[in-house]
Amino acid sequence: MKKAVLFALIALLGGLALGTLFGSGISSASLNSVRATAAEYPAVSALDAIEVEGRSTLYQAAPADAGTSCLSDRAGQVLAALKESDYEALAALVHPEKGVTLTPYSTVEPSCDRNLLPAQLVLLPEDDIPYVWGIEDGTGAPIELTGREYFERYVFNADYTAAPETAVDTVLMQGNALENVASAYPEGRFVEYHFPGLDEQMAGYDWCSLKLVFECYQGDWYLVGLVHSEWTV
Repeated sequence: MKKAVLFALIALLGGLALGTLFGSGISSASLNSVRATAAEYPAVSALDAIEVEGRSTLYQAAPADAGTSCLSDRAGQVLAALKESDYEALAALVHPEKGVTLTPYSTVEPSCDRNLLPAQLVLLPEDDIPYVWGIEDGTGAPIELTGREYFERYVFNADYTAAPETAVDTVLMQGNALENVASAYPEGRFVEYHFPGLDEQMAGYDWCSLKLVFECYQGDWYLVGLVHSEWTV
């Protein structure tokens, strides 16, 4: 009986020693994990970095290969160019190789969404030729507009510099159209600007959003997608 008690006491003390030993190892591993995560997201502290993995990418910093460029700042530059209809400034922010794909109704469809390279954007103000940009919601008729007309109707249809709601990598409003921006641009990130409504009498049926999609190229963010969303039939 005494031996059993003695063995039990030894086992208990040994367990405590092992627990202390391995507990210390776990703490060191956690600290190393925090340091590694902080290095990956240099714009957040080590304390915040351990929480980043469990949160929406709304709170994540730009990747290290984006250099000093900030995603939200670049989105602001795009909006400023759109507001001023400054297509030269906009062209400078567009991906030099991929160009920018224009989506009129939430669902990105590369097979039919029109893509414009920077050189084409610069010429947009002088181009009076109507092009087909997709299918109009409700009527099924082709969206046949000049470039300027398309941008007025399906890109900067509202002053998104004053949008009351903004989010990064998060869809703020979804109608009955498929929201596939994340899967359509697996290497990209997006900033959404959203109006819950433009006219109080419409009771929200005139909500609209603009998503600016970016991809990192040579250490900086470049625009690859302009996704317009609104209430659809």
